[in-house]
Amino acid sequence: MSGFKTTEEKALEERAKFIGAFNGTMIDIWKEKIVDMDVIDTKSLLNSVTALPVRADGRFVEVALIQQFLEYGLWQDYGVGREVWRGNPGDIGRAKVRERRRWFSWKYYASVFKMRDFIADNMGREFIGVMTDVFDEKRMKESTEFYKNHPL
Repeated sequence: MSGFKTTEEKALEERAKFIGAFNGTMIDIWKEKIVDMDVIDTKSLLNSVTALPVRADGRFVEVALIQQFLEYGLWQDYGVGREVWRGNPGDIGRAKVRERRRWFSWKYYASVFKMRDFIADNMGREFIGVMTDVFDEKRMKESTEFYKNHPL
């Protein structure tokens, strides 16, 4: 077997590598943001950030990526929490103290869009490569003496 890879094999390998790295990279970025933005009290949020194994079909066309962290992290990202009680009509009688600390949402959504663009580009190049391979194979068959004398 030679070291030659088809366009399809290269594209699949690129997708697997990119998607495989996505979870780990997101976790690293989130942890760094939590520390940088000082979203730390007991370190429970920092320690809760994890990625579950990637589930994908064999071609990395359908993929399930799951990251998890404590729900508290969302409230930090939104800038809401205990200072506003349930059933509050909207006026808490003083200036709001909490501020958004966007450790999660901005980078996550930006990264998801980058992954979407990468996969679209990668699959487009794979399709073009497959079509090129088909045309090259047809051209080779038509121009080779063996195939001219032995039609399939």
